[in-house]
Amino acid sequence: MTMPRAYFALLAALLFLSRAAHADEVSVAVAANFMAPMQQLAAAFEQDSGHKIVASFGSTGKFYAQIKAGAPFEVLLAADDETPARLVKESFAVAGSQTTYAIGKLVLWSAKPGIVDGAGAVLKHGNFDHIALANPKLAPYGAAAIEAMRSLDVHDALLPKFVTAENIAQTYQFVSTGNALLGFVALAQVLKDGKIDGSAWLVPANLYRPIRQDAVILDKGRGKAAAADLIKYLRSDKARAVIKSFGYDV
Repeated sequence: MTMPRAYFALLAALLFLSRAAHADEVSVAVAANFMAPMQQLAAAFEQDSGHKIVASFGSTGKFYAQIKAGAPFEVLLAADDETPARLVKESFAVAGSQTTYAIGKLVLWSAKPGIVDGAGAVLKHGNFDHIALANPKLAPYGAAAIEAMRSLDVHDALLPKFVTAENIAQTYQFVSTGNALLGFVALAQVLKDGKIDGSAWLVPANLYRPIRQDAVILDKGRGKAAAADLIKYLRSDKARAVIKSFGYDV
């Protein structure tokens, strides 16, 4: 027996209404280095779940302060694993919800070709006036940059040339606009279709502690389906494929 078209139309409408009834918004604080992948993930998450992500991007350190001051974020995607753990310990986040969604990679980058060599020797030559990095007190990528320079024994010599940005997004802006000839950024910010414009050195992972980026449900997201679904989605194969495409390890 062939079902009439009106039946299928009605069924489709009921499914849509059912999904819409369970759809919700989730307010997410996202580390600045993860802006590009998050924009792609948010669109896919909304399509797959019906939930809408309202994302704010900035430094993990500033988000920590804002969350403790009562900011209405429901999920945090941090640039480290220490901040989510601290929020759980201080009862600002849900115990057991913390998960690693990405492992970041640090890059020394210049928007100009031929500036940064493949071994990072430019740091020892010092033939530049400014080098940009994110505030190490607020941004884990900035802290990793400091560690790497100290490991290479160039930190003290380069200190007078530091241009300190509020977060890794601003660091990228300093370098891309030429306000600093080179700087330490996240690989995800400069990797486009598997290539990097300008010149870059992928900083060896043994020069800094792993940038393990964790997500956690915050107290204001406790019991909220959209928040729990987002954490679950970040662990999915589909999300991991997107995250890896931006140069992160998972």
